Amino acid sequence: MNNYKKPFVIAEIGCNHKGDMVIAKELIRIAKIFCNSDAVKFQKRNNKELLTVEQYNKPHPNPSNSYGETYGAHREFLEFNLQQHAELKEYCEDLGIVYSTSVWDTTSAKEIASLNPDFIKIPSACNNNFEMIDWLCDNYKGEIHISTGMTTKDETSNLVDFFVNKGRNKDLVIYNCTSGYPVPFEDVCLLDIKLLIDKYADKVKSIGFSGHHLGIAVDIAAYTLGANIIERHYTLDRTWKGTDHAASLEPEGVRKLSRDLKAVYKALTFKSQDILPIEQVQRDKLKYRNA
Repeated sequence: MNNYKKPFVIAEIGCNHKGDMVIAKELIRIAKIFCNSDAVKFQKRNNKELLTVEQYNKPHPNPSNSYGETYGAHREFLEFNLQQHAELKEYCEDLGIVYSTSVWDTTSAKEIASLNPDFIKIPSACNNNFEMIDWLCDNYKGEIHISTGMTTKDETSNLVDFFVNKGRNKDLVIYNCTSGYPVPFEDVCLLDIKLLIDKYADKVKSIGFSGHHLGIAVDIAAYTLGANIIERHYTLDRTWKGTDHAASLEPEGVRKLSRDLKAVYKALTFKSQDILPIEQVQRDKLKYRNA
C-alpha cells in the first residue's frame, strides 16, 4: 500500500504572462493539456498599497526587464484586475484545472477571496502580514498556502501557532522554500522538509515545496521526503523579458515533472509478497538451483 499522498503539481504562471491575457490563457491551456499540471497560479498586487511612494517611483533595478519607466509602472503593466482574474478562473474551470493566485496585500486578498478559489497562496515576502492573514482566516474558507522562504524557524512556528489559535490550521499548507532566482542546489536545503514534517505534519493539512532551482531532480527528491505539493514557476520561453523567466520551467520541463512525480508515486510501495508475480517467471527461469 502506498502511504504517500498523490503529488499535486502547481504551474506558477505568476507574472510570466507579460500582462497579456492571450498569453495567460495559452499558459493555462498548455499547463492542462500538455503539462498535465493540477493547478496554475497567478499573482495579485495592489501596488500602491504594497510599495512606498519612493519604491513605486524608483526605476526598475534591472531596466532590461522593466515594462515601465518606474518600478511602479512596471508592476502596474503586469497586473491583471479582478475582472480579468475572474475570466482566468472561469477559463481554468472550463478546462478542468485548478485556478489560484498569490496575494501580496490585504486589498488583493479580499479581491481574490471574492472569487472563491480552492486555495490562496501567501508568498514568503508577505507571511508576516498578519493583518492580511487574519482577514483571510476570518473570511475565506478555502485552503491557505504559505511559503517559508526568508523566514526564521521561530517565525514559522509563530505562523503555525496563529493558525492553530484561529482554528484554521487544518486548512494550512506550508511550503519549504528558499527565496532566490535561481537558487543553487546547495541552498535548496531539502532536508528542511523533514523538519517541517516532524514539527507540523500533525497540525497542518500538508507540506509543500516551492522551488526556484534549475531542472526537476530536486522536486522528485522533495516529494519522496514528504512534500506532496510541488510548485514551480512556469513560462513558455525562459529567454523572455522579465525577472522570473530564467528560474522557470518551460512546458516540456513541467510535463516531465508531472510524469516523473506520478511514476515515483506508483513506485513508493513495499512488496506485497516476497516474490512478486512478475518475479516468479524470472525465478522459475533464472534462479540458481542447488543440486
